[in-house]
Amino acid sequence: MRPLLLSSAVLVALAACSSQEPAMPTDASAPDAAAAAPAELVVYTSRNEQLVKPLFDRYTEETGIKVTYLTDKAPPLMERLKAEGSRTPADVFITVDAGNLWQAANLDLLQPIESPVLEANIPDNLQDPDNRWFGLSVRARTIIHNPTRAPADTLSTYEALAGPEWKGRLCLRTSGAVYNQSLVATMMATLGAEETERVVRGWVDNLATAPMANDNAVIEAIAAGRCDVGITNTYYLGRALKQDAELPVTVFWPNQADGGRGVHVNVSGAGVVKHSDQPDAAQAFIEWLSGGTAQELFAGENLEYPANPGIPMADLIKGWGEYRADLINVSQAGAMQAEAVKLMDRAGYR
Repeated sequence: MRPLLLSSAVLVALAACSSQEPAMPTDASAPDAAAAAPAELVVYTSRNEQLVKPLFDRYTEETGIKVTYLTDKAPPLMERLKAEGSRTPADVFITVDAGNLWQAANLDLLQPIESPVLEANIPDNLQDPDNRWFGLSVRARTIIHNPTRAPADTLSTYEALAGPEWKGRLCLRTSGAVYNQSLVATMMATLGAEETERVVRGWVDNLATAPMANDNAVIEAIAAGRCDVGITNTYYLGRALKQDAELPVTVFWPNQADGGRGVHVNVSGAGVVKHSDQPDAAQAFIEWLSGGTAQELFAGENLEYPANPGIPMADLIKGWGEYRADLINVSQAGAMQAEAVKLMDRAGYR
Protein backbone atom coordinates (compact mmCIF):
# COMPACT_ATOMS: atom_id res chain seq x y z
CA MET A 1 0.00 0.00 0.00
CA ARG A 2 1.34 3.43 -0.84
CA PRO A 3 1.44 5.37 2.43
CA LEU A 4 -0.54 8.58 2.75
CA LEU A 5 1.52 11.64 3.60
CA LEU A 6 0.93 12.60 7.20
CA SER A 7 1.18 16.27 6.31
CA SER A 8 -2.04 15.99 4.31
CA ALA A 9 -3.99 13.98 6.88
CA VAL A 10 -5.86 15.18 9.90
CA LEU A 11 -7.17 12.82 12.57
CA VAL A 12 -9.68 14.28 14.96
CA ALA A 13 -11.61 12.42 17.63
CA LEU A 14 -14.65 14.06 19.15
CA ALA A 15 -17.10 12.90 21.83
CA ALA A 16 -20.21 14.36 23.47
CA CYS A 17 -23.81 13.51 24.40
CA SER A 18 -26.51 11.78 22.38
CA SER A 19 -30.01 12.58 21.13
CA GLN A 20 -30.38 11.01 17.67
CA GLU A 21 -29.42 7.92 15.67
CA PRO A 22 -29.28 4.45 17.25
CA ALA A 23 -30.64 5.10 20.73
CA MET A 24 -28.12 4.83 23.54
CA PRO A 25 -29.18 2.63 26.49
CA THR A 26 -30.55 4.27 29.61
CA ASP A 27 -29.78 1.38 31.97
CA ALA A 28 -27.72 -1.78 32.27
CA SER A 29 -30.66 -3.93 31.20
CA ALA A 30 -30.21 -3.05 27.53
CA PRO A 31 -26.85 -4.55 26.41
CA ASP A 32 -28.16 -5.12 22.87
CA ALA A 33 -28.90 -1.40 22.50
CA ALA A 34 -25.38 -0.58 23.65
CA ALA A 35 -23.93 -2.93 21.07
CA ALA A 36 -26.06 -1.34 18.35
CA ALA A 37 -24.54 2.08 18.85
CA PRO A 38 -20.97 2.33 17.52
CA ALA A 39 -18.41 4.18 19.58
CA GLU A 40 -16.71 5.60 16.51
CA LEU A 41 -17.05 6.14 12.76
CA VAL A 42 -14.06 6.57 10.45
CA VAL A 43 -14.47 8.91 7.48
CA TYR A 44 -12.10 9.34 4.54
CA THR A 45 -12.77 12.71 2.93
CA SER A 46 -11.34 15.02 0.30
CA ARG A 47 -13.34 17.94 1.67
CA ASN A 48 -11.48 20.70 3.49
CA GLU A 49 -11.23 20.32 7.24
CA GLN A 50 -12.77 23.73 7.95
CA LEU A 51 -15.98 22.59 6.25
CA VAL A 52 -16.32 19.03 7.55
CA LYS A 53 -15.14 19.56 11.11
CA PRO A 54 -18.25 21.56 12.15
CA LEU A 55 -20.42 18.80 10.66
CA PHE A 56 -18.57 16.06 12.50
CA ASP A 57 -18.61 18.08 15.73
CA ARG A 58 -22.36 18.50 15.50
CA TYR A 59 -22.93 14.81 14.77
CA THR A 60 -20.93 13.88 17.85
CA GLU A 61 -22.89 16.36 19.95
CA GLU A 62 -26.19 14.90 18.77
CA THR A 63 -25.33 11.19 18.91
CA GLY A 64 -22.33 10.66 21.16
CA ILE A 65 -20.61 8.87 18.26
CA LYS A 66 -16.98 9.85 17.83
CA VAL A 67 -15.95 10.73 14.25
CA THR A 68 -12.34 10.15 13.25
CA TYR A 69 -11.47 11.50 9.84
CA LEU A 70 -8.64 11.40 7.34
CA THR A 71 -8.33 14.11 4.71
CA ASP A 72 -6.50 14.10 1.39
CA LYS A 73 -7.28 14.55 -2.28
CA ALA A 74 -9.74 12.07 -3.76
CA PRO A 75 -7.32 9.98 -5.91
CA PRO A 76 -4.91 9.14 -3.04
CA LEU A 77 -7.84 8.30 -0.78
CA MET A 78 -9.26 5.94 -3.39
CA GLU A 79 -5.83 4.35 -3.82
CA ARG A 80 -5.68 3.90 -0.07
CA LEU A 81 -9.12 2.26 0.07
CA LYS A 82 -8.19 -0.05 -2.79
CA ALA A 83 -4.92 -1.07 -1.13
CA GLU A 84 -6.48 -1.57 2.30
CA GLY A 85 -9.30 -3.73 0.94
CA SER A 86 -11.07 -5.67 3.67
CA ARG A 87 -8.55 -4.32 6.23
CA THR A 88 -9.70 -0.72 5.88
CA PRO A 89 -10.84 1.09 9.02
CA ALA A 90 -12.96 3.44 6.89
CA ASP A 91 -16.74 3.46 7.07
CA VAL A 92 -17.67 6.46 4.92
CA PHE A 93 -16.09 8.09 1.87
CA ILE A 94 -16.89 11.77 1.22
CA THR A 95 -15.58 13.66 -1.79
CA VAL A 96 -16.34 16.40 -4.31
CA ASP A 97 -17.45 15.97 -7.91
CA ALA A 98 -19.64 13.24 -9.34
CA GLY A 99 -16.69 12.12 -11.46
CA ASN A 100 -14.77 11.16 -8.33
CA LEU A 101 -17.81 9.49 -6.80
CA TRP A 102 -18.39 7.54 -10.01
CA GLN A 103 -14.75 6.47 -10.01
CA ALA A 104 -14.98 5.22 -6.41
CA ALA A 105 -18.07 3.20 -7.28
CA ASN A 106 -16.48 1.91 -10.49
CA LEU A 107 -13.46 0.73 -8.49
CA ASP A 108 -15.87 -1.25 -6.29
CA LEU A 109 -14.95 0.77 -3.20
CA LEU A 110 -18.55 1.54 -2.18
CA GLN A 111 -21.51 -0.66 -1.36
CA PRO A 112 -25.12 -0.12 -2.45
CA ILE A 113 -27.53 0.89 0.29
CA GLU A 114 -31.29 1.03 0.52
CA SER A 115 -32.43 4.16 2.32
CA PRO A 116 -35.93 5.67 2.20
CA VAL A 117 -34.47 8.70 4.02
CA LEU A 118 -31.89 9.41 1.32
CA GLU A 119 -34.38 8.72 -1.46
CA ALA A 120 -36.72 11.28 0.10
CA ASN A 121 -34.02 13.89 0.74
CA ILE A 122 -31.85 13.70 -2.41
CA PRO A 123 -33.26 14.13 -5.97
CA ASP A 124 -32.74 11.23 -8.36
CA ASN A 125 -30.35 13.13 -10.64
CA LEU A 126 -28.01 13.80 -7.70
CA GLN A 127 -27.47 10.17 -6.73
CA ASP A 128 -25.88 7.05 -8.15
CA PRO A 129 -28.40 4.97 -10.14
CA ASP A 130 -27.20 1.93 -8.18
CA ASN A 131 -27.40 3.66 -4.78
CA ARG A 132 -23.67 3.51 -4.05
CA TRP A 133 -23.39 7.24 -3.37
CA PHE A 134 -25.64 10.24 -2.77
CA GLY A 135 -25.05 13.94 -3.36
CA LEU A 136 -24.93 16.09 -0.24
CA SER A 137 -24.35 19.56 -1.64
CA VAL A 138 -24.75 21.13 -5.08
CA ARG A 139 -22.39 23.44 -6.91
CA ALA A 140 -23.57 25.14 -10.09
CA ARG A 141 -20.77 25.59 -12.65
CA THR A 142 -22.03 28.62 -14.44
CA ILE A 143 -21.00 31.65 -16.45
CA ILE A 144 -19.65 34.60 -14.49
CA HIS A 145 -19.10 38.05 -15.98
CA ASN A 146 -18.35 41.71 -15.49
CA PRO A 147 -21.86 43.19 -15.93
CA THR A 148 -20.47 46.44 -17.38
CA ARG A 149 -18.05 44.95 -19.90
CA ALA A 150 -20.24 41.92 -20.71
CA PRO A 151 -23.90 42.80 -19.98
CA ALA A 152 -26.30 39.96 -19.28
CA ASP A 153 -28.21 40.58 -22.51
CA THR A 154 -25.08 39.63 -24.48
CA LEU A 155 -24.90 36.20 -22.83
CA SER A 156 -26.97 33.10 -23.49
CA THR A 157 -25.33 29.64 -23.35
CA TYR A 158 -22.08 27.84 -22.62
CA GLU A 159 -21.89 27.05 -26.33
CA ALA A 160 -22.25 30.71 -27.33
CA LEU A 161 -18.96 31.54 -25.58
CA ALA A 162 -17.32 29.86 -28.58
CA GLY A 163 -18.62 32.65 -30.83
CA PRO A 164 -16.31 35.24 -32.43
CA GLU A 165 -17.72 38.09 -30.33
CA TRP A 166 -15.88 36.64 -27.31
CA LYS A 167 -12.45 36.57 -28.99
CA GLY A 168 -9.84 37.55 -26.39
CA ARG A 169 -12.48 38.01 -23.70
CA LEU A 170 -12.82 34.56 -22.09
CA CYS A 171 -10.98 33.14 -19.06
CA LEU A 172 -11.09 29.48 -18.04
CA ARG A 173 -9.54 27.21 -15.47
CA THR A 174 -7.27 24.47 -16.84
CA SER A 175 -8.70 21.35 -18.42
CA GLY A 176 -7.05 19.34 -15.66
CA ALA A 177 -9.70 20.53 -13.21
CA VAL A 178 -12.21 17.74 -12.62
CA TYR A 179 -14.99 20.36 -12.60
CA ASN A 180 -14.27 21.28 -16.23
CA GLN A 181 -13.94 17.63 -17.19
CA SER A 182 -17.39 16.97 -15.74
CA LEU A 183 -18.89 19.97 -17.54
CA VAL A 184 -17.52 18.79 -20.88
CA ALA A 185 -18.58 15.20 -20.17
CA THR A 186 -22.21 16.18 -19.60
CA MET A 187 -22.11 18.39 -22.69
CA MET A 188 -20.97 15.35 -24.69
CA ALA A 189 -23.87 13.33 -23.27
CA THR A 190 -26.32 15.96 -24.50
CA LEU A 191 -24.73 17.51 -27.61
CA GLY A 192 -22.61 14.63 -28.85
CA ALA A 193 -18.83 14.54 -29.16
CA GLU A 194 -18.56 16.37 -32.49
CA GLU A 195 -20.55 19.44 -31.44
CA THR A 196 -18.92 19.53 -28.01
CA GLU A 197 -15.45 19.49 -29.57
CA ARG A 198 -16.43 22.38 -31.84
CA VAL A 199 -17.51 24.37 -28.78
CA VAL A 200 -14.37 23.59 -26.80
CA ARG A 201 -12.17 24.59 -29.76
CA GLY A 202 -14.07 27.88 -29.85
CA TRP A 203 -13.44 28.43 -26.16
CA VAL A 204 -9.73 27.86 -26.68
CA ASP A 205 -9.67 30.30 -29.61
CA ASN A 206 -11.38 32.95 -27.46
CA LEU A 207 -9.11 32.77 -24.42
CA ALA A 208 -7.74 36.08 -23.23
CA THR A 209 -4.85 34.32 -21.51
CA ALA A 210 -3.61 30.80 -20.82
CA PRO A 211 -5.94 28.61 -18.75
CA MET A 212 -5.67 29.41 -15.06
CA ALA A 213 -4.81 27.29 -12.05
CA ASN A 214 -8.11 27.68 -10.22
CA ASP A 215 -11.53 29.33 -10.20
CA ASN A 216 -10.35 32.09 -7.88
CA ALA A 217 -7.84 33.19 -10.52
CA VAL A 218 -10.62 33.39 -13.13
CA ILE A 219 -12.71 35.60 -10.82
CA GLU A 220 -9.73 37.84 -10.07
CA ALA A 221 -8.93 38.19 -13.77
CA ILE A 222 -12.47 39.29 -14.60
CA ALA A 223 -12.48 41.75 -11.69
CA ALA A 224 -9.15 43.18 -12.90
CA GLY A 225 -10.38 43.58 -16.49
CA ARG A 226 -8.07 40.96 -18.00
CA CYS A 227 -11.13 39.21 -19.39
CA ASP A 228 -14.87 39.83 -19.38
CA VAL A 229 -16.43 36.42 -18.89
CA GLY A 230 -15.56 32.99 -17.50
CA ILE A 231 -16.92 29.74 -16.09
CA THR A 232 -16.60 28.86 -12.39
CA ASN A 233 -18.36 27.10 -9.54
CA THR A 234 -20.73 29.47 -7.79
CA TYR A 235 -19.35 29.00 -4.29
CA TYR A 236 -15.97 30.43 -5.33
CA LEU A 237 -17.71 33.64 -6.34
CA GLY A 238 -19.80 33.55 -3.18
CA ARG A 239 -16.66 33.47 -1.05
CA ALA A 240 -15.09 36.29 -3.07
CA LEU A 241 -18.17 38.48 -2.72
CA LYS A 242 -18.34 37.74 1.00
CA GLN A 243 -14.89 39.32 1.26
CA ASP A 244 -15.58 42.17 -1.18
CA ALA A 245 -19.21 42.95 -1.91
CA GLU A 246 -18.16 45.54 -4.52
CA LEU A 247 -16.37 43.02 -6.73
CA PRO A 248 -17.48 43.74 -10.33
CA VAL A 249 -18.36 40.11 -11.05
CA THR A 250 -21.71 38.34 -10.96
CA VAL A 251 -23.38 35.16 -12.20
CA PHE A 252 -25.32 34.49 -15.36
CA TRP A 253 -27.52 31.40 -15.64
CA PRO A 254 -26.95 29.92 -19.13
CA ASN A 255 -29.06 27.59 -21.27
CA GLN A 256 -32.34 28.72 -19.69
CA ALA A 257 -34.37 29.27 -22.86
CA ASP A 258 -37.12 26.84 -23.81
CA GLY A 259 -35.47 23.63 -24.91
CA GLY A 260 -32.17 24.55 -23.24
CA ARG A 261 -30.67 21.89 -21.03
CA GLY A 262 -30.13 24.22 -18.06
CA VAL A 263 -27.20 25.07 -15.81
CA HIS A 264 -24.55 22.38 -15.28
CA VAL A 265 -24.61 21.21 -11.67
CA ASN A 266 -22.31 18.89 -9.78
CA VAL A 267 -22.20 17.56 -6.26
CA SER A 268 -20.16 16.67 -3.28
CA GLY A 269 -21.38 13.38 -1.91
CA ALA A 270 -20.81 10.30 0.19
CA GLY A 271 -21.05 6.54 0.16
CA VAL A 272 -20.63 3.64 2.55
CA VAL A 273 -17.23 2.00 2.13
CA LYS A 274 -17.58 -1.53 0.79
CA HIS A 275 -15.64 -3.14 3.60
CA SER A 276 -17.01 -1.07 6.48
CA ASP A 277 -17.65 -3.33 9.45
CA GLN A 278 -20.56 -1.11 10.56
CA PRO A 279 -22.48 -0.25 7.38
CA ASP A 280 -25.75 0.50 9.19
CA ALA A 281 -24.10 3.17 11.32
CA ALA A 282 -22.31 4.55 8.26
CA GLN A 283 -25.62 4.76 6.40
CA ALA A 284 -27.24 6.50 9.36
CA PHE A 285 -24.49 9.10 9.30
CA ILE A 286 -24.98 9.81 5.59
CA GLU A 287 -28.72 10.07 6.20
CA TRP A 288 -28.01 12.66 8.88
CA LEU A 289 -25.80 14.57 6.44
CA SER A 290 -28.76 14.77 4.06
CA GLY A 291 -31.03 16.33 6.69
CA GLY A 292 -31.68 19.83 7.96
CA THR A 293 -28.83 20.48 10.39
CA ALA A 294 -26.03 19.28 8.11
CA GLN A 295 -27.54 20.72 4.94
CA GLU A 296 -27.77 24.18 6.52
CA LEU A 297 -24.11 23.92 7.54
CA PHE A 298 -23.11 22.97 3.99
CA ALA A 299 -25.03 25.92 2.62
CA GLY A 300 -23.86 28.43 5.20
CA GLU A 301 -20.21 27.51 5.62
CA ASN A 302 -19.25 26.92 1.98
CA LEU A 303 -21.98 28.86 0.14
CA GLU A 304 -23.06 25.74 -1.75
CA TYR A 305 -26.63 24.83 -2.62
CA PRO A 306 -28.22 22.20 -0.36
CA ALA A 307 -28.76 18.92 -2.18
CA ASN A 308 -31.93 18.53 -0.15
CA PRO A 309 -34.43 20.83 -1.90
CA GLY A 310 -36.34 21.35 1.33
CA ILE A 311 -33.48 23.25 2.95
CA PRO A 312 -33.13 27.03 2.39
CA MET A 313 -29.98 28.36 0.72
CA ALA A 314 -27.74 31.08 2.12
CA ASP A 315 -28.96 34.65 1.62
CA LEU A 316 -25.97 35.65 -0.54
CA ILE A 317 -26.58 33.00 -3.18
CA LYS A 318 -30.34 33.41 -2.91
CA GLY A 319 -29.75 36.92 -4.25
CA TRP A 320 -28.58 35.46 -7.56
CA GLY A 321 -32.10 34.25 -8.26
CA GLU A 322 -33.44 30.90 -9.30
CA TYR A 323 -32.17 28.85 -12.22
CA ARG A 324 -33.20 25.73 -14.08
CA ALA A 325 -30.59 23.01 -13.68
CA ASP A 326 -29.53 20.38 -16.18
CA LEU A 327 -31.34 17.27 -14.91
CA ILE A 328 -29.00 14.77 -16.53
CA ASN A 329 -27.88 12.30 -13.87
CA VAL A 330 -24.56 13.60 -12.56
CA SER A 331 -23.10 10.09 -12.75
CA GLN A 332 -22.66 10.80 -16.49
CA ALA A 333 -19.87 13.17 -15.48
CA GLY A 334 -17.87 10.14 -14.38
CA ALA A 335 -18.97 7.68 -17.01
CA MET A 336 -17.86 9.98 -19.84
CA GLN A 337 -14.96 11.71 -18.10
CA ALA A 338 -12.15 9.79 -19.84
CA GLU A 339 -13.63 10.63 -23.24
CA ALA A 340 -14.04 14.25 -22.17
CA VAL A 341 -10.35 14.48 -21.30
CA LYS A 342 -9.41 13.09 -24.72
CA LEU A 343 -11.74 15.55 -26.42
CA MET A 344 -10.28 18.54 -24.58
CA ASP A 345 -6.80 17.40 -25.49
CA ARG A 346 -7.75 17.15 -29.19
CA ALA A 347 -9.24 20.64 -28.99
CA GLY A 348 -6.02 22.09 -27.60
CA TYR A 349 -7.53 22.85 -24.20
CA ARG A 350 -4.75 22.48 -21.66
